[in-house]
Amino acid sequence: MSDNTDQRVRARLQLSHPGFTLQVNLDLAGTGVTALYGPSGSGKTSCLRAIAGLARSDPGFNAFIAVKGEVWQDDAQALFVPTHQRAIGYVFQDANLFTHLSVAQNLAFGLQRVAQAKRRIELDQVIALLGIAHLLQRRTDTLSGGERQRVAIARALATSPRLLLLDEPLAALDAQRKAEILPYLEKLHSELDIPVLYVSHALDEVARLADHMVVLDAGSVTASGATHELMTRLDLPLAHGDGAGALIHATISGHETDYHLTLADFPGGRLRVAQQVHAIGQSLRLRVLARDVSLTLAPQVGTSILNILPARVVAMSDDSPGQVMVALDAGGTPLLARITKKSVDALSLVPGCAVYAQVKGVAIVG
Repeated sequence: MSDNTDQRVRARLQLSHPGFTLQVNLDLAGTGVTALYGPSGSGKTSCLRAIAGLARSDPGFNAFIAVKGEVWQDDAQALFVPTHQRAIGYVFQDANLFTHLSVAQNLAFGLQRVAQAKRRIELDQVIALLGIAHLLQRRTDTLSGGERQRVAIARALATSPRLLLLDEPLAALDAQRKAEILPYLEKLHSELDIPVLYVSHALDEVARLADHMVVLDAGSVTASGATHELMTRLDLPLAHGDGAGALIHATISGHETDYHLTLADFPGGRLRVAQQVHAIGQSLRLRVLARDVSLTLAPQVGTSILNILPARVVAMSDDSPGQVMVALDAGGTPLLARITKKSVDALSLVPGCAVYAQVKGVAIVG
């Protein structure tokens, strides 16, 4: 049962467990990466399992799941498509590879799950995308954690899924392995037209990968929308604390090679950041942490800070004892600045004030 005019991912679910009930009604974009974000126990993995058909919604709830026009569950019509008939790729925190087989044999197993006539993704493309050609003859028990996860993702993609589910794929990796695999996940985002649901409790991963976010807490959706908007909403916990920051979508306009800097333009102005390998004209996602933004009432001279942006105070909220989180608008792009209460009083800051946001070039994460 399908409706090819509907290109979204929809899920209406309720799963009850002792002491916990997950109830969601999701209407998500059928492109890009959507992060299911929240603390442990918030229901992220339960939601993913239900979409995969590995868990059934409560009887009588009238659950409904559809992916890009293809209905996988409709309790009103007594329709439930079993997991093995759903066109999904599922990657867990543990890669779950066949350790007695080579990488090539693991990929072949995934490829065999889909008829040749229904294959929409070429295996060679997947191998190149994830950079695993040199690993094909290796046994998977000889691979590093990051290599195993890349092979697991490749095996999932070999099935030509309509939806890719990634359940905390980096949680078991150390910082070095995580840094190795993140660029490959970014390539999936930019080069494959497959919607991805990405479960994580790590805000840095979400900021780097996700276009959209669903924030879960205690089994309920507390917010849903564009990642750059939710990250700066002062009524949400992700806009507070040491990791709070803003996401900026910019375009590379030039390089200052003598200084190892890249120029990145966005609606709020121009940023100088650590040199990037991307070419002029390419898009760039930048994360500016609130703790790295200071405010002045006039543009400063004789300063080492390279990035000084005109902005307007939108709202303010207490962040921690003696500190205030200030929400800013920089040419239509939201920013956050975490400053002391003393600085708020010294600058007489109130919503609507014109200010200048100062950001060190070395502090911007690309």
